[in-house]
Amino acid sequence: MPTSEHGTHKAFTELPVVDISLLFSEQLEDRVKAAKELDKAARDAGFLYLKGHQITPELMINLKQVVKEYFEQDVDSKMANYIGLSKNHSGYVPIGEEGFYSTEAKKPDLKEAYDIGPDSPSLMARFEKDANTQWPRHEGFKKHVKAYYDAMLSLSRVLFQGFALALGLPEDTFTQQLTVPPSQLRLIHYFDNPDAKETDSGIGAHTDYEFFTILLPTAPGLQVLNGSNEWINVPLVDDCFVINIGDMMEQVSNGLYVATSHRVRQVKEERYSFPFFSSLDYDTVVAPIESLIKNDDTSSYETIICGDHLLAQTIQTFSYLKEKSARGEIDLPENARTLLSFGKPEIKED
Repeated sequence: MPTSEHGTHKAFTELPVVDISLLFSEQLEDRVKAAKELDKAARDAGFLYLKGHQITPELMINLKQVVKEYFEQDVDSKMANYIGLSKNHSGYVPIGEEGFYSTEAKKPDLKEAYDIGPDSPSLMARFEKDANTQWPRHEGFKKHVKAYYDAMLSLSRVLFQGFALALGLPEDTFTQQLTVPPSQLRLIHYFDNPDAKETDSGIGAHTDYEFFTILLPTAPGLQVLNGSNEWINVPLVDDCFVINIGDMMEQVSNGLYVATSHRVRQVKEERYSFPFFSSLDYDTVVAPIESLIKNDDTSSYETIICGDHLLAQTIQTFSYLKEKSARGEIDLPENARTLLSFGKPEIKED
């Protein structure tokens, strides 16, 4: 794994809380002040609680309600919108369809999901030029889920500006390449299991592919790996999102920010989780920014294409895409990285 001398996390025992209210200020000095707090949390932990985000409670309440109603349907109703039927990687993801396997047992992640992304250009733009998001007929689903997706796009723009300032870069460094990104919203349902043990996995250890993730969870279960290789529980905090650094932010920051490994374990109660994976436009060249490479340092990060990296990781994760690849209908982008190629060099399951 490539690292820099700064690319290690502290042995934190709880996530830092960052208030980004000042990122919405018209005064640059205010935005820089908030960005410094963002920078410290990203360096120390790669994970943080985000407050002051200006997302209304109504949006979150409507999202949770309509998603709960959707997942309460029978399997056949949900499979009518199976993700393998879509042209742009959107739709229902049944249990066992995908997983991040880091143990020999290769147990399927105990969850189901629904994936939402842009119509065109989408993550699958190399193979399908024009495609529409697959929406179920369930009443209110598209209305409330799309409203939340759009709100997350707006918040991600603010955070991209904040991270640029945090790294000492021009504020529009990232947003210049933020027009129609293949950013994805996942609606995840973890099944309740009162007898769940600590070793029972809701989702295996992994890092996120994108630049950063904006997560809204409804119950405990998330764990993150600290600088001492210890798994730390992440409890819910009122009116806060959870933010974590992804693979491509590690790349552009030349390892100043490291993608943090995380997992979901011991889900005793029914749990919903809504991660929004923030990306830049598909053709964005992702490489260490020159000003972040010291004169006496040579970066060991290879240049990648944003969309190609996301596509490669997705193809290696989803069963229906693996099958398409085996049939020669799709192929991995050139120089595709293997799964779990960023973040901590060792991810150990207990």
